[in-house]
Amino acid sequence: MTLFEDLKWRGLIKDVAGEESDLQKVLDGKPFAFYWGTDPTADSLHLGHYSSLCMAKRLANAGHHPVLLCGGATGRIGDPRPTAEREIISEEAVNANINGIRSQIQALVPGAELVDNYDWWKGRSFLDTLRDIGKYVSLNYMLDKDIIRRRLETGITFAEFSYMLLQGFDFVHLFQEKNCVMQVAGSDQWGNITTGVDLIRKMLDKQAYAFTMPLILDASGKKFGKSEGNALWLDKTKTSAYQIYQHLYNSDDTKVVEYLKVFTFLPREKIEEIAAQQKAAPETRIAQKTLAYEVVKDIHGVEEADKAVSGAKAAFSGEGNKDDMPTVQLEKTLIQNGIGAIDLFFAAKIGGASKGDIRRLIQQGGAAINAKTFDDVKRVVGESDLDKDGELVLRAGKKKFVRVVFK
Repeated sequence: MTLFEDLKWRGLIKDVAGEESDLQKVLDGKPFAFYWGTDPTADSLHLGHYSSLCMAKRLANAGHHPVLLCGGATGRIGDPRPTAEREIISEEAVNANINGIRSQIQALVPGAELVDNYDWWKGRSFLDTLRDIGKYVSLNYMLDKDIIRRRLETGITFAEFSYMLLQGFDFVHLFQEKNCVMQVAGSDQWGNITTGVDLIRKMLDKQAYAFTMPLILDASGKKFGKSEGNALWLDKTKTSAYQIYQHLYNSDDTKVVEYLKVFTFLPREKIEEIAAQQKAAPETRIAQKTLAYEVVKDIHGVEEADKAVSGAKAAFSGEGNKDDMPTVQLEKTLIQNGIGAIDLFFAAKIGGASKGDIRRLIQQGGAAINAKTFDDVKRVVGESDLDKDGELVLRAGKKKFVRVVFK
């Protein structure tokens, strides 16, 4: 398949600026530079960003040049959210976040050129912005953007309202300075992307190209990469490789083949073979196992992927190596003196954000110690409960495990 055909088969092209046939010619034609951008709202990217990084790598593997932008300027403003204004981040936090994100991008997309839009915005005056950019964008055009319309009832600040001008001009700048003829982003950025394409046409009398990827959702309709409201970070000091593996391993059968297309670089023939095996014997979870392994391998390397598999086996079947499971260390005196089950789970940070959550988990039969479920909220855990290694394995629900070592 050509690059365009592969992206279409994987379901990675949603909206196209202009004619799809023109996009196809560019994607399958001579090498070109393209850009994708993100604002440094945290010191790590999360799994929700990963599909965009995969897209950048796909285009790079096809011979095109990735220019990946970390928005030191736009990050100081924040793009409009559907419901409320983003919290303003301090300049110190923005710079720290950029440093963390840049290292992840470099590791995941080798050869990418990294840029920061603060470099070209810091010397531009407000008057220059109004005169050179604002005059090309009508108020009616801006009000017609979906994200703006949704915020008009609740209110939107001038800073947020102007965000599309900033991102739009980023495309103009990169078109001129880096010969970036294409922008790629998630579908929630469609309004900002088309503003850039329009500005290039009006300001430079040139044609630019752009397309969006569909937002990846889980089976319940929530954005992919979120777990109980918390992002699954690509920084393994914030989210372990095991946690990412387990999250993907637990993918719904109705979504897992879609995820294989989006998040792995396996060829079509291999994915179709796995899909057929999954359909014939869903209990093997061959698609989930493949997805989880391939993604962790790409993000953290083969060794971490192998450890995640081993940790999962130790948690679920008693095979594998317990050393590869998520592990917490507690004071030995706690188990020697006896500790309430609720306090134990709370100290191990499993089963809920509060002791009330853990109490309900136990009452509903969702808690287990060394594979033995219990529903007594007054249970006291002591040395007699330790396994042969002098440790405990706590389970919350069917999917969350933690190994407890006492020192």
